[in-house]
Amino acid sequence: MNHELLQKYNVPGPRYTSYPTVPYWQGTPPSPERWGELVNDTFSVTNQKQGISLYVHLPFCESLCTYCGCNTRITVNHKVERPYLEAVLKEWELYKKVLGAEKPIIRELHLGGGTPTFFSPENLHEMITRLLEGCEVHAQAEFSFEAHPGNTTDEHLQALYEVGFRRVSIGVQDFNPVVLEIINRHQTYDQVKHLTEKAREIGYTSVNYDVVYGLPQQKVCSMIQTIFKVIQLRPDRIAFYSYAHVPWIKPGQRRFTEEDLPDSTKKLAIYETCRNALELAGYQDLGMDHFALKTDGLYRAAAEKRLHRNFMGYTDTQTSLLIGLGASAISDAWWGYAQNEKGVEAYYKRLSNDELPFFRGHVSSREDLILSRHIQRLMCNFETTWRQESEKCKALYEGLNRLEEMEADGLVEIEPYHLRITEKGRSFVRNVCMAFDARLWENAPQTNLFSQTV
Repeated sequence: MNHELLQKYNVPGPRYTSYPTVPYWQGTPPSPERWGELVNDTFSVTNQKQGISLYVHLPFCESLCTYCGCNTRITVNHKVERPYLEAVLKEWELYKKVLGAEKPIIRELHLGGGTPTFFSPENLHEMITRLLEGCEVHAQAEFSFEAHPGNTTDEHLQALYEVGFRRVSIGVQDFNPVVLEIINRHQTYDQVKHLTEKAREIGYTSVNYDVVYGLPQQKVCSMIQTIFKVIQLRPDRIAFYSYAHVPWIKPGQRRFTEEDLPDSTKKLAIYETCRNALELAGYQDLGMDHFALKTDGLYRAAAEKRLHRNFMGYTDTQTSLLIGLGASAISDAWWGYAQNEKGVEAYYKRLSNDELPFFRGHVSSREDLILSRHIQRLMCNFETTWRQESEKCKALYEGLNRLEEMEADGLVEIEPYHLRITEKGRSFVRNVCMAFDARLWENAPQTNLFSQTV
């Protein structure tokens, strides 16, 4: 990556897990009735063809990882498990009433957090068993969960395997003890190794590692050692993503300062050195943050241009309806979005009144839907087309005009009815998408909202 281009385009920008992005959802959220209509409309059209996705947010952690940008609740009191489990199940029952008599076909299920394995194996097993009651599991269903190496046991792996989980995402972040100390992450290489080997022994078919570059105290020499250890353990896929420093949103990140972070030049050197090592080891660069072996489903989806991106990140499963359960979880009904109450107590209170517990949302306009399709294609396939009238709008052409400088820099190629991001431009995919973000251009943020794009 050219350093001059990095300096030029490394600006704050969204990660585009939705369009519009959450800060630009319009004013008053949809009424419960309107949201129910959006969910039911998408469900009735797509359930039989695609199935639906479920995301369950389990926010509890025993300690705060100071780099974390997720919605968490820190506690060592495991008595919180049962009330939260029952609340999630009640929310799902409310949604099933919205869906009507047709049996939901579960195509994708993901447990995120927080730390899902904060919950006991028995409670997780019970929660999933009860979630799936009255549902049909798709023949090609993908069930996955996020695992903290410091507290995920063999019993966790076995219990979740028994209810259909075949993918596990292990939070490695870094193996350097100096970095782990400053981000308050307590785990060891041996724990990661054991977790990986045990998952495969039980029968899990895909192991992902989350590895973060740009963390405090990281250096090229230490990070390449981490990557070599990762390569030795041979996960099927790797999310190698940039640390998002947003202390104005996550005060825990104030444990360290910008002076502790590698500057843009060092961060770029870390990324490129590690990326080269991964590619030499047989990992394919799928684009923004993700690498996979050719034997993994994520690689095949990328090669066949059927990658999908939603609030769970990249997936090889495409569904139009994603229902998020739990505090802060976000649902995507294609025609609009809704986010649940972030506070656990507020979430409980709404459910006690038999209400779907969302506190904000957005109903998409025709322009939103068109731009969302183009941004989705760019984020997943690095290209998009607009021959049909249903894929054209004024904002699309305004976005193309904003790309003139990026075209001159060799980052994109623009032809009649076709836009392609070049190999040189792939690291700047978020910047390309920003050109089409009409809501961002209409109301440029006056304060920090997003992390840096590179």
